Amino acid sequence: MNLHEENLMIGPRYNSMRFRIVVICLALNLWGSIAIRLHGDDGYMQPPANVVDILDADPTPQISTSPDGKWLLLVQRPAMPSIADLSRRMLRLAGMRIDPVANGQFTGGYDRSVSIRRLSGGDPVQVPLPADQKIADVSWSHRSDYFTVQTVSDAGSQLWLVSVETPTMPRCVLTNLHSLTLGIEWLPDGQAFVCGTVPADRGAEPQAPRIPSGPNIQESEGLESPVRTYQDLLSNPHDEALFEYYATVQLTFVTVTGEHKLLGVPGIYTSCSTSPDGKYYLVSRVKRPFSYLHPLSSFPRDIEVWDLVGQRIYSVADIPLADNIPIEGVQTGRRSIRWRANEPATLVWTEALDGGDPRKMVPHRDQLFALSAPFDSQPRELVKVQYRFTGLTEFADSNLLVVTEMDRDRRWTRTLMHDQRVPNAEPVILMDRSLRDRYGDPGQLVTEVSDNGQRLVRQDGDWVYRTGAGASPQGNLPFLDRQNLKTLATERLWRCEEGFFESPVRILESGAERKPIVLTSRESNDLPPNFYRKDLQTGTESPVTTFTDPTPQIRGITKQLVKYERADGVALSATLYLPADYVPGTRLPLFVWAYPLEFNDSATAGQVSGSPWQFTQIRGSSHLTLVTQGYAVMDNATMPIIGDPETMNDTFVEQIVQAAEAAINKAVDLGVADPNRVGVGGHSYGAFMTANLLAHTDLFKAGVARSGAYNRTLTPFGFQSERRTFWEAPEVYMKVSPFSHAHRINQPLLLVHGEADNNPGTFPIQSQRLFQAVKGNGGNARLVMLPYESHGYQARESVLHTQAETIRWLDKYVKNAASPAK
Repeated sequence: MNLHEENLMIGPRYNSMRFRIVVICLALNLWGSIAIRLHGDDGYMQPPANVVDILDADPTPQISTSPDGKWLLLVQRPAMPSIADLSRRMLRLAGMRIDPVANGQFTGGYDRSVSIRRLSGGDPVQVPLPADQKIADVSWSHRSDYFTVQTVSDAGSQLWLVSVETPTMPRCVLTNLHSLTLGIEWLPDGQAFVCGTVPADRGAEPQAPRIPSGPNIQESEGLESPVRTYQDLLSNPHDEALFEYYATVQLTFVTVTGEHKLLGVPGIYTSCSTSPDGKYYLVSRVKRPFSYLHPLSSFPRDIEVWDLVGQRIYSVADIPLADNIPIEGVQTGRRSIRWRANEPATLVWTEALDGGDPRKMVPHRDQLFALSAPFDSQPRELVKVQYRFTGLTEFADSNLLVVTEMDRDRRWTRTLMHDQRVPNAEPVILMDRSLRDRYGDPGQLVTEVSDNGQRLVRQDGDWVYRTGAGASPQGNLPFLDRQNLKTLATERLWRCEEGFFESPVRILESGAERKPIVLTSRESNDLPPNFYRKDLQTGTESPVTTFTDPTPQIRGITKQLVKYERADGVALSATLYLPADYVPGTRLPLFVWAYPLEFNDSATAGQVSGSPWQFTQIRGSSHLTLVTQGYAVMDNATMPIIGDPETMNDTFVEQIVQAAEAAINKAVDLGVADPNRVGVGGHSYGAFMTANLLAHTDLFKAGVARSGAYNRTLTPFGFQSERRTFWEAPEVYMKVSPFSHAHRINQPLLLVHGEADNNPGTFPIQSQRLFQAVKGNGGNARLVMLPYESHGYQARESVLHTQAETIRWLDKYVKNAASPAK
């Protein structure tokens, strides 16, 4: 019964004064409970003014360096888009979010401006664009003489071509750009590119039928088809027609002088890449039947080689719908099809030798094949891969193949270098480690873009280069090494010094006889990120940018890396933040923010991640705003789930409880936290963790769970790294589901979720049903559903409201919590 109905009861029909008084009192009581429950429903709330000022500060520009390392693009965007930006029409089809005006992927925010300057110095020059054009994307030509700017207006998407020599004279080369599934593919000579355009004869958008023509039907014919719980899928024939209408694109050849040529016929093309010699296109085209259970990436498709006029000359693969793939398996037949980067026109692909099933025991899981133009011979075998193929890196020498593979059973990865000149030789091991072994990561091979646009390993004589995060017990200390391919000896050229967080961005100059000149990005607790030109041979450096601190008001906040142990001896760590005005010895309310990760062993689980010397920035819905409100915050408190990959979630609850206890104890031992005023929070899997901690412990006064999944029976074919289905391990699914234990959540829980969440598994109904369960069992909970927001929150109104809700909730139930009776 609503209030209006109750008010109707208070009328002449009920002339008993006593009855009127009772009804009025009940109405007043009900109104009071609604006022509390729906606080803020008259509009978006805002957090304290100092939080608003921090979040509204313009970020420093994003930097994009040209492939030749001589130019910088500076792209400026506002701190946050508005809710009006997010509330534009959006189509949710085939696992995609489509902007029907832009004929591209829906984006919540746009860049404000783009400027260019030489890396060696000089003032930035802004590219002038019409006021009604919103910047959606910026990308370089591999020759570094042009870059493109994609803009969106009410008339659709436009593409501007800008010369680095005349940036104030951009040329609009397309007014009908279609970027939903395709990017800008430059031809090897750098004088033209291929992209998508809206078909000229597309016609009007299909209209939904007013009366359905029949039921929407799906059918299973007895084949196993485990599938993750994807969102935004097709659901009826009109969805199919709408998807086909907006996904259909015309491949178009465009020269730098503005000439256009259409390639082939319109279709749903998801890729078009040019062979290194510029003579062929490798094209992927989606076809029917579409799926109501899978996203676009799993739809059937034809992969073909075309000549330069758009005629098919070779059919590479006819790939069926990917609906019968085992969990963590791969599709059979040809997959990962691409051009070899170091040959004129040679295709390379992978085929599964285990039927795509990771549970089968076989000596080799995958095999690589190659086929060269004119594509009229039998494919040649390259290498067999013992574990699952995950990547191919190439040198200028086509005889060398660097293959990365992953052992699912051990959660292990390795990289092997094969020399095709010695067919039976053992490959050289370049990397061999646990997927989670941060300390043992030798870094990635440094690559560069060649003159024809192909990415190859950067090599000087026998030397190649590696760069990595440099994880260590002190935190991340990024490095640059070089490795001799003949001896495999590694030489450390440079490593970040403690007290800073500095990473190599790119190698600018190098040679076999000298150490390279590199571009780095450096920051510290007090210094904002800036770029530096560093000569490792001479030890000299010079600043490239001089960006200033966008939020000086938070610079007094202190942070430190703290280490501690779980009750079972597993090493843990977190970054502890304290307010700028903190007085040593004062015990503050504590907020713990975490996200569980899976590990095979305690040694790798205990490794430190992140850096305590990164510049503190507070953006968007960051929980670090709590530090400005008088809280101590333990950020990224490690919550490792350790064990056999097949069964580690059997003890998920026990392990997060131990880690949470250890984190609180450490903060209490340091003298900064009041053990009776502790809150916990997390996003996505961290929200799942938060709800479990409230259900299974009394460690926390309240929790904040954002965009989580709480009922694992709704993700029955696995979640996170869980490999078993619900039917194989029902007791585990029920045990780890906070929904199953909602009656035990007796601490206040704030649930926040985007109404348009598109992350697999975290459907908005997850938060709605948990709230309903807690409420139905008499618990204290608040559900905040953010209109138009996805898995993360973007709009200024949504972000500020989330901050206000979080601060208000924690102030009420944590900061101002009553001390326990003595």
